[in-house]
Amino acid sequence: MKHTVIYPGTFDPFTNGHLDLIKRALRIFDEVIIAVAPSSKKQPLFTLDERIEFIEESIKGLRRTRVETFQSLLVEYVSQKKGIAILRGLRAVSDFEYEFQIAHMNRRLRRDIETVFLMPSEEYSFLSSSIIKEVASFGGSVSGLVPIAVEKAINRKFKKKNR
Repeated sequence: MKHTVIYPGTFDPFTNGHLDLIKRALRIFDEVIIAVAPSSKKQPLFTLDERIEFIEESIKGLRRTRVETFQSLLVEYVSQKKGIAILRGLRAVSDFEYEFQIAHMNRRLRRDIETVFLMPSEEYSFLSSSIIKEVASFGGSVSGLVPIAVEKAINRKFKKKNR
């Protein structure tokens, strides 16, 4: 039996912290599906297509991974993909309360799907997509914190905005 984990998120933008979690998950699971959500509540910096392209570029060479989108209830998507778990990252205690609530709701909806929490490497423990956008919006460097394709795209976006 293949053990598939679904890693959901908006990934706006995709960071090296996200990539780190995917690599960690590949040590545990047979397959990682990166499930990109459209981001209806948030004002995304990048389009859905751009986010998918960045992730696909970033995971090139990582076997047993693929990128998809979903617009349904997460647990229904996981079930449809025959996944056994949802992957979530925990950077700090502040993430825990929100993730705890979501994990319990998902368990209430589908008892057969587990939520697995992984911590990123220490070098990425502070990193979030929001922080990346904030730093870049003020002209700060995000080099080494995001894949190169994402860095270039962020720099282009914010150079246009800062003119």
